[in-house]
Amino acid sequence: MDHSLSLLKAPSVSSFLPSAVKNSQGPHVFTPPNSPSNFTVTHRRPLRTGFTSIAFSNRKVPYVKASAGTSHCDFSSLNAPLEPRSAPGKFLSSVLQNQRQFFHFAAADELKQLASDRDAAVARMFLSSDSDEACLHRRIAQVKEHDCQAAVEDVIYMLIFYKFSEIRVPLVPKLSRCIYNGRLEIWPSKDWDLESIHSVEVLELVREHVSTVIGLRANSSVTDDWATTKIQRLQLGRVYAASILYGYFLKSASSRHQLERCLTLAHQERLNHRNSLQFPDLLPCGLKSLIFGHVSDMQSVSLGQGPGRQEKNLEELRCYVMGFDPEMLQRCAKLKSKEAVSLIQKHSCALFGDEQTGMLETDEVILTSFSSLKRLVLEAVAFGSFLWDIEEYVDTVYKLKDN
Repeated sequence: MDHSLSLLKAPSVSSFLPSAVKNSQGPHVFTPPNSPSNFTVTHRRPLRTGFTSIAFSNRKVPYVKASAGTSHCDFSSLNAPLEPRSAPGKFLSSVLQNQRQFFHFAAADELKQLASDRDAAVARMFLSSDSDEACLHRRIAQVKEHDCQAAVEDVIYMLIFYKFSEIRVPLVPKLSRCIYNGRLEIWPSKDWDLESIHSVEVLELVREHVSTVIGLRANSSVTDDWATTKIQRLQLGRVYAASILYGYFLKSASSRHQLERCLTLAHQERLNHRNSLQFPDLLPCGLKSLIFGHVSDMQSVSLGQGPGRQEKNLEELRCYVMGFDPEMLQRCAKLKSKEAVSLIQKHSCALFGDEQTGMLETDEVILTSFSSLKRLVLEAVAFGSFLWDIEEYVDTVYKLKDN
């Protein structure tokens, strides 16, 4: 029985949604650079690195509670709906939990190792193309590519998870653990934290999206937030998946807008010989936002400051997005890699699927508050934004499959 989320009917972004969204080995010693030589940690997968060894210490992690009626489900910042199954994914989960300051070193090392393993298998396949073992090496390369794809999806997921941990927002765990007598409540909402990753221009569009898909006004009162509504679990899953794609689209469009604006300003500067705004000062910011996703850490590039300029920036981004032709809309909205498509499907099914079977109960109706719906939608938009950033980074180390 097919129980994967169908995104064809997802609200708000249906015009540009894709038509379909769908091991352990020997000991290893991992260490980050410049660490003391008396630190050690054992890893189940052999890696070829020049790192020295470290020791993981027990580290407390933030604790959050999602409540449902008179019962509750507890989850920490390291309890995600989708559990990594590959050796690299499990290893990165351990690093994140015990010694998070070395997480990026470990993730980069895993990506390089996966790329090396895959390339080596492909090279052996071509070298043996005229031999009697050609069929064997072709099959080995296929298996290795499949295993590496599953592993790199886990790495991407853990990198996204790390992004959420940076803003101290745990992912909502499996909903089947948090629904009590048909009611779902998620607390605390973490709305401010989830909104803080967006620039002012993007945040305005995000709030409009939230208002559209859940029917809650942007300036709603506390009473409105805690009013209850009913929604089918399958429909909630579609809203969540659509919001991931909307967050991905906004990140792509805003990054493109940022770069084009930088180039336009630079061109005008050269023509007018002005010194008030130097392109060399702008370019690193624009490129950094594209590669590392730090758009929220800097103000919009502008020639002046103040409310008037901020309002102009809002209108500029809105008009820029509204001016997309169908081809440009599809280019910004389409997931660039097959790994990203697969990851969204797996994460959504893990979040909304049944605890035992993983299947979606299409006829189950959930009673929940608008505040909880808003929390889920904001998380999904953030997930999509983080996915765009990390997909860009991973593709520079491990070549992802074009979607």
